[in-house]
Formats: sequence, C-alpha cells, structure tokens
Amino acid sequence: MFAKRNPIFILTLFVSLMLMLALTACGSSGNEASGKDSALDGPDEVVSVYKANCVSCHGTGLQGRVGPATNLQKVGERMSASDITQQIEQGEGSMPAFKNRLTAEEITGLSNWLAAKK
Repeated sequence: MFAKRNPIFILTLFVSLMLMLALTACGSSGNEASGKDSALDGPDEVVSVYKANCVSCHGTGLQGRVGPATNLQKVGERMSASDITQQIEQGEGSMPAFKNRLTAEEITGLSNWLAAKK
C-alpha cells in the first residue's frame, strides 16, 4: 500500500535493483564463458613470459596461430615437461630457440605450466 502512494519509493527500489544487477555483472569479464582467458590461467610471471614471447605464434588461448602443430591447449598430453623444455631451448622447424632469450627459470616455468595442459 505504501508503494501505491509513494512513486519515489518505487523508483528508488527499481534503481537499487538495477544497480545491484549491474554490480553483480561487473565481477565477470565475459571471457570465462568463451574459455579465452582460462587457457592462460597460471602464475602471473609465467603467463607474462608467455604473452611476451609465445602469443604471436601460439595464440591468446593457446589455440595456435601458425598451424595445428602450434596448438598448445593439450600439449601436456603429447609432451613431458622435459620435452617442452628442450623444444623451447632448441627450437624446431619454424620455432626459434629461446635458450639465449629466456632465463632457465622462465623456461622451466613455461615447461611445467604447459606440461600441465591436458
């Protein structure tokens, strides 16, 4: 009954509900549903090294950009961490060697992170 007599109350209630809905949506970037960023979940320092050195050929979602062999989404199913380390250090085919570009810690971080992609 109070709401019938007070349109300001109804407007305030409506605005409050809309604000709550908007704030709830702010917590989600929308990328979770597409899986785009979930592929890059991992330690910040490792993901940073990946973004700076690998994303141009392997993609923002590990999907590969230079053919099927560059897809890393499930690389851990076909390669061990030591295999991945060797690949990063020495390169192969069109992939350049990164032994002189990355530190041993960066290579180990990338290798362990990628080996867990199964």
